[in-house]
Amino acid sequence: MLRQYVTKNGRTLRCGYTTGACAAAAAGAAAELLLGGTAPETWTLGTPKGVTLTLDTLEPERGSDFARCAVRKDSGDDPDITDGVLVFATVKKTDVGFAIDGGEGVGRVTRAGLDQPVGAAAINSMPRQMIRDQLEAVCAAHGYESGLSVTISIPDGEALAKKTFNPRLGIVGGLSIIGTTGIVEPMSSAALVDTIKLELNVLRKSGATGVALCPGNFGETFARRKLGIDAARIVSMGNFAGDAVDEAVEAGFDNILLVGHVGKLVKLGIGARNTHSSNGDGRMETLSACALAAGADADLARSILDCATTDAALELLGEAKLLREAMIELGRRIQDTLERWTPEGTQIGFVCFSDREPCNRALAKSRNAEELVKRLK
Repeated sequence: MLRQYVTKNGRTLRCGYTTGACAAAAAGAAAELLLGGTAPETWTLGTPKGVTLTLDTLEPERGSDFARCAVRKDSGDDPDITDGVLVFATVKKTDVGFAIDGGEGVGRVTRAGLDQPVGAAAINSMPRQMIRDQLEAVCAAHGYESGLSVTISIPDGEALAKKTFNPRLGIVGGLSIIGTTGIVEPMSSAALVDTIKLELNVLRKSGATGVALCPGNFGETFARRKLGIDAARIVSMGNFAGDAVDEAVEAGFDNILLVGHVGKLVKLGIGARNTHSSNGDGRMETLSACALAAGADADLARSILDCATTDAALELLGEAKLLREAMIELGRRIQDTLERWTPEGTQIGFVCFSDREPCNRALAKSRNAEELVKRLK
């Protein structure tokens, strides 16, 4: 068990290690079994993060022309679907070089824009380098100068992959062997942004020039069912609105539409790049300011500040006959934020909605929203 910890939102959380680190350790142990004849009980390797791991090796097997070992994935306190899976490496002798491929439960790339080319096993560049490093070290230790092939497999991978982003990214048949540092940091913001970036790049490589960015399931459902947007053009941005827009611009999208519940997008009215509550709130302050701009009196503004939810605040605005004017002001503020985030020439807009009666509809939208929706259908 890795004894490395990080603090997130006041909680001390244990780190884990990536599927890439598991694959590298399993490959090193299997190579040692093949060339040395003895299965090591543990395997020690350095990671790009600078952390040295000593991992238990499991289920060793040696045949006439192969050796196989496994390492069990430990994600620490990160809610990772791959936690506990066995990552196997089967190593065979070859004439020259090192060949790395995926077997059972490891996905195949079917769309351009991913780390590996179409047709290759979904084993990313850094895990491939880590695997190669272990093979080279074992070969050097035994004076072996010919080649080795290694096949990475995860017996439960195909079933687990259906619960991941892989099908949307165009990775079929199993999980990805990933990780740039070898270490899993629980609830890593960087990892989530990397996932958004990857999905955007895949979509852009498919030829799409427009994308709908949604905070989550509510936004995606509204975008598909109410606006008729093609599901293939939707990318979930979570709370990372600012980063998602940045990555969409970097990927080369000319048309960007944000579709989200007012409870999330209202925070863009004060320029919030991350809409998670742990980064601040400002929902009621923003709605109160919009109400004042729409002609509300001080009593209504104070009442909005006392609301616990945006739906409650919207109800007050509706009762005061100021909802439309307040939403126009909110829309102006959101659009100002989005245009500050993007270079001139980028068509960016938004649709902000509520799923509660009597406001079960789009409440605010940019002037170019309808045109952007047409391009995304």
